[in-house]
Parts: sequence; C-alpha cells; structure tokens
Amino acid sequence: MASSFEQMRATVGRLLRGIDRYNPENLVTLEQYVDTQARENAYDLEANLAVLKLYQFNPAYFQTHVTAQILLKALTNLPHTDFTLCKCMIDQTHQEERPIRQILYLGNLLETCHFQSFWTSLEENRELIDGITGFEDSVRKFICHVVGITYQTIDHRLLAEMLGDPLGVSSIMATSQ
Repeated sequence: MASSFEQMRATVGRLLRGIDRYNPENLVTLEQYVDTQARENAYDLEANLAVLKLYQFNPAYFQTHVTAQILLKALTNLPHTDFTLCKCMIDQTHQEERPIRQILYLGNLLETCHFQSFWTSLEENRELIDGITGFEDSVRKFICHVVGITYQTIDHRLLAEMLGDPLGVSSIMATSQ
C-alpha cells in the first residue's frame, strides 16, 4: 500500500503541470501536501515553491504555519540551495513575523556553520519543529557533511557539540576522564 505522501505526490504532480500550477483553488491541496511532507519525512521542492509562488500572487491566502513548514523542510535539504530559494520568495514583511524570523535565523546559523549556536537556539524554540519528522537527523547529516569536507581529524567532544550532543557524549566523556 502506498503512503499518503506517494498518493498525494501523484495528485500534486498532475496539479503542477500546465496552467493549473498557479490556480489558487489548488492551495488547500498543496498546503495539505506540505503538512504530509512534514509528518512523513518526505520532501518535494517543486510543490513547495508552487505554494510560495501562489502566496506571492495571492497575498490574502498567505499561511505563516505552512510557510514555516516549507522553510524547515528546505533546511533539511542543506547543503542544497533550497532554503535560500524559498527565503527569496517570501515577502519582507512576512519574513519578520514569528516563527518565520526564528527559522531564518536558524538557517543563517547553519549556513554560516555556527552549529553549537544553532542547537542552543533550537532548544529555546523547540516548538518550531513540532510535527517536522526527521528534522534533527537531517540537520546532523548536513553537519556531518560539512565536518567531513572541512576536518581531517576532530576531537570527539567538539564533534558531539556540533551535532547537538545527541547521545550526551560530551558529558559521558567528561566523567570518564
């Protein structure tokens, strides 16, 4: 049996072909698809960009919660430029709204490799990632990618801090010395 993401992907794929791509009547379906992506740890940049474009064309339909989900899902796809692309499609006034402002800040911390600050800020704003399955693991995968291309060797404690100390490694190591 296909997941609800796969079923919706086929439906959305048909919606995104041709002139219906920017039909505001499709927003409800597209917004549900964004929610499905968040719940099922899936990702569809093309559909998410279509939602943001519809918000540009129809500002009265703008949904902060859906936009936040799109930005968070784009962060899970770093190091690709999806986050920057999505950010550029959001009007400046909406970028200053909570929670979008906090998500943009988190994205900036990741893009500038301030990983420990990212985890501290995320901990202070845990509600941002409620309902975004696999968010932290995806961020850790990105951090591992950056560490892998940047370091030849790295101290265990530093790596644990960069990864948000997922297993309490730094506290275990501190007590064993």
